[in-house]
Amino acid sequence: MVESEEGASLSEQLLESSRRNNTELLLSIKSALGNDQVKLSELINSTHEVITNNSPLHIACHSGHWEFIDIILDIEGVEIDPANREGDTPLHVAVRYSADEPEHGTFVVDGMLDAGSDPRIKNKHGLKPIDYVNKDNDKLRDLLESAEYAISMEIPPEQQLQNGDDEDDEGSASDSD
Repeated sequence: MVESEEGASLSEQLLESSRRNNTELLLSIKSALGNDQVKLSELINSTHEVITNNSPLHIACHSGHWEFIDIILDIEGVEIDPANREGDTPLHVAVRYSADEPEHGTFVVDGMLDAGSDPRIKNKHGLKPIDYVNKDNDKLRDLLESAEYAISMEIPPEQQLQNGDDEDDEGSASDSD
């Protein structure tokens, strides 16, 4: 792995960037990789803290580092729902952050949901992100409930094919009124 003058690997630099919301360091990592989306997403997806297995996205969500998160979410191929040692996704962590910073936390969670984070994922304790919402944060609860509902209403492409492809009724299903 490429090392900086200080000897820190790109993974170590990425973790440090996520801890400090250091977007300049993140952009220099992107530049060091020639702004190659594949190399960058592979680096991000393979970088984790040793003990907690937190990804850079987990770390940034823990502190509400939106600037870092926003750049990461724009990189094609980045896994946005990786699980840490406890099975928490970055969305779980962002919801916990909202307990101390309700407005900014809700903003971060909204951004994560817009990027495709799945609010239905349960951690090792069987809890979804919504289970960590403070009782008095109705806005965040509504946001997560709406996201779950929207996902539940989506019909997977393979089911769409099955629903419209009935052997006994070759194509006439769309003609019924």
